[in-house]
Amino acid sequence: MITRKNALEIALENQEGLTFDDVLLRTGYAKLHPNKVNIETMFSTNVPLKIPLVSAAMDTVTEYKLAAKIAELGGLGIIHKNLTPEFQATQVREVKRRLNGLIPNPKHFTEGDTMQYVATKINEEGLTFHTFPIMTKDLKILGILTEDSFEFCDDYSMKVEDAGETDFVSEPEGTTIKQAYELMKRGKFKALPLHTPNQELAGLYVWSDVKRIETGESARYNTDNNQQLRVGAAIGVGDEASERAELLVRSGVDVLVIDTAHADSDQVIDTLKEIKRQYSVDVVVGNTSTPTSFRRFKDFGADGIKIGQGPGSICTTRTVSGAGGAQITAIYECAKAARRYNLLICADGGLAQPGDITKAIAAGADSVMMGSMLAGTEEAPGEKVFVQGRTWKNYRGMGSLGAMQQHQGSRQRYNQEEASLQKLVPEGVEGRVPFKGDLALVINQYIGGLRAGMGYVGADNIGQLQRKSQFTRLGAAAQRESHPHNITITSEAPNYTIPGEALR
Repeated sequence: MITRKNALEIALENQEGLTFDDVLLRTGYAKLHPNKVNIETMFSTNVPLKIPLVSAAMDTVTEYKLAAKIAELGGLGIIHKNLTPEFQATQVREVKRRLNGLIPNPKHFTEGDTMQYVATKINEEGLTFHTFPIMTKDLKILGILTEDSFEFCDDYSMKVEDAGETDFVSEPEGTTIKQAYELMKRGKFKALPLHTPNQELAGLYVWSDVKRIETGESARYNTDNNQQLRVGAAIGVGDEASERAELLVRSGVDVLVIDTAHADSDQVIDTLKEIKRQYSVDVVVGNTSTPTSFRRFKDFGADGIKIGQGPGSICTTRTVSGAGGAQITAIYECAKAARRYNLLICADGGLAQPGDITKAIAAGADSVMMGSMLAGTEEAPGEKVFVQGRTWKNYRGMGSLGAMQQHQGSRQRYNQEEASLQKLVPEGVEGRVPFKGDLALVINQYIGGLRAGMGYVGADNIGQLQRKSQFTRLGAAAQRESHPHNITITSEAPNYTIPGEALR
């Protein structure tokens, strides 16, 4: 029997690079039904995952809508940095506001403000909620604006104290979420402000959030200690990274990802040191395909490493530069070093089928990061387009010419921040992917594939999958045999992509 270690060690010794289609997992005895296996893991030192899926920091993949939804499904979204620092921080705040236990510092308005002013601020800040305390000029609680306040307001010159509810219930600070649930349920009101002994605002409970938490509806969500959704954000290097980090940390971000094409550099190490010196926040470093800097990453406080140089479906790094690493080999080699230094690794890129998730984790990854596999979902940025009888969404690499021309963040990622627009050297392409529908349905298929794979291997949890997995190396005929063959596909499956057909 060829074990995982021997098969991949031999490839390493021969300086051969293997990727997902080159290998299959051998099956083994299973004690648990696949639905019972534990798929919880960690993305970074202090950021757990209930499912091992992370969305890529790409401008056609992750903004606040997808980041919030994937966190509700148990994963994590990394908001891309092709945004101004201020707007990226706003996106983080939107995710954190999506679910709250106690909102300690709720956004509020002051007596004398008009409803038009409120509507303008909602639009400017991209807010998706309509519950706000109304304060007196000396910061006492005067009333509450709710969704009904907007629904029944036909004159937006009206003052907030006239449009809002001034007959409201308020409880003293220290009221627990369980107490709030019982009070709000009994009184049938949807907002409960908390007050200090001086009647100043001490926090706010909102019924929709309190109900989800107390009834267990949010049990599958990936939440922090304040019962808010977890979210990450990408930063670059140098002074720009420091500016972003300050705003993102202030906005409540759970993890920062140093997003570069080549992490094994002085710029990345210096940025890591500076961020860890200034802030108590997890920092994941990316990207690399060899473990040469792992000791330095560990010494300077890295909370995780992102693995992948050139495997993405829209990435041309390997063909343009001649450098990179085949993804399964890179994951395996880096995972061995990561265990020595007690570092977590995330496999970034190269995934095309649900089974690739299982293979990446079996090879040693603690989590996987996905771009193209999430890009066509309803929650991903961008409009749907109808071409040749089918609905699509645009998808592009962060190193594509369009992304680099439009955004300094993309140029910096590929060390071309000083280049003129006419002399950019792209390391990615632009294309489109089929529209996949709601993210929840897509993730259900991916997690179903992971559970099935763990069942075939006989693994009860992620650690067992990594320890028990044995890989078989495939020849060309065996690779063809792994896909549907000798048939014309007449009905597409929701969890299978014909190789080469994703981008047209």
